[in-house]
Amino acid sequence: MLNRRQLIGVGAAGAALVSSQAWGKTTNMGLPEAAQMDSASTLITPRPNSGPDYTPVVTLNGWTLPHRMNGNVKEFHLVAEPVERELADGMIAHLWGYNGQSTGPTIEAVEGDRVRIYVTNRLPEHTTVHWHGLILPSGMDGVGGLSHPGIPPGKTYVYEFDLTKSGTFMYHPHADEMVQMAMGMMGFFIVHPKDPTFMPVDRDFLIMLNAYDIDPGTYVPRIMTMTDFNLWTWNSRIFPDIDPLVVNRGDRVRVRVGNLTMTNHPIHMHGYDFKVTCTDGGWVPESAQWPEVSIDIPVGAMRAYEFVADHLGDWAIHCHKSHHTMNAMGHDVPTFIGVDKKPLTQKIREFQPEYMPMGTAGMADMGVMEMPLPDNTIPMMTGWGPYGPIEMGGMFSVVKVREGIGPDDYSDPGWYENPPGEQAYEWTGELPEFATNTNPKTQITPRPASADKG
Repeated sequence: MLNRRQLIGVGAAGAALVSSQAWGKTTNMGLPEAAQMDSASTLITPRPNSGPDYTPVVTLNGWTLPHRMNGNVKEFHLVAEPVERELADGMIAHLWGYNGQSTGPTIEAVEGDRVRIYVTNRLPEHTTVHWHGLILPSGMDGVGGLSHPGIPPGKTYVYEFDLTKSGTFMYHPHADEMVQMAMGMMGFFIVHPKDPTFMPVDRDFLIMLNAYDIDPGTYVPRIMTMTDFNLWTWNSRIFPDIDPLVVNRGDRVRVRVGNLTMTNHPIHMHGYDFKVTCTDGGWVPESAQWPEVSIDIPVGAMRAYEFVADHLGDWAIHCHKSHHTMNAMGHDVPTFIGVDKKPLTQKIREFQPEYMPMGTAGMADMGVMEMPLPDNTIPMMTGWGPYGPIEMGGMFSVVKVREGIGPDDYSDPGWYENPPGEQAYEWTGELPEFATNTNPKTQITPRPASADKG
């Protein structure tokens, strides 16, 4: 649900970032409304009804921040504040974010726009906003102590600049960055081309990669973690509660993926190859676009890729680091594959009847077993498909390509029914002979006899 509320008053320190003339004009009109979001649903933004046309982006499990026009300036209001984010059904995290959510709302504007962004600080410490990748005056760059003083708690500062280039950018604090980003403060800043015929697409999705270390049964991230994160999320959401990417057959689709975690992420999409068309440095010329089925997203960077949705079906999209599609991971779990734990299990059950052994044949049993969990946590593997457990978590979703999806319809169409003859099936007949090899030496395959003829 989108709630709007008017914030009254602004600290005098906010004038530090704009000229007195600009400040006088904006204070006469009061602050723009600070739109709030208390839901983890994907909200669809309508197409613009004035100015250059563009396809609004779709932030999975997120939303776009409304703006108002003040003369020829687009005004936005970001509120940095503690938030509660539903990472998944049954799990809440106490984070820091913007306007009621983490990740923060997406800011959308058009190349050539002048934007004025009010930032109100409701955190217990000072903050700033850095506009990652945007070209702007150094005093607007948001590096605390370098670009301008930190925004004190309870104060509002104003950032104002022209959008000189289109592309995909991000925003995040550059003040006590380790703490504030670990607590979830980040969002997307999308600048659409002023020429509607440049790089047009039918559907445009946003995925922010972020990660948390939250002990089972607790609510607040461990901010000192450097590598051993246990919750890997898209837009602060965990599979199976990440919304699918729903597209109509024939749509040209763009997926923009930003990475503000502490490690790289190879994002792999099934069923398609695609071309990388944009980085946070700008658009990739058509002659330089390269084909992929996986694209590695470096730390602090963004990659966008595009494809034409011409293959019907339900296609997985996920990080290809296997631990990043698991939840509540422990890092000191021994491997018991091949170990007979039956005698030990009988003894343990004399004291703990609910005890269940895990990992003797692999970890797939985690996807089907029901075992007691601490409050406010989720299983390592979860999510069900039409044929059983999907055995995934974390950074995973599904691209759902269908016929007859309306231009503004992003609702989940359900599971795809494979046509006859297009689904793997059990074989019960006679098996063909199969070869095997235990020799570690390189085996040279002879040329086919047909190649020596003619």
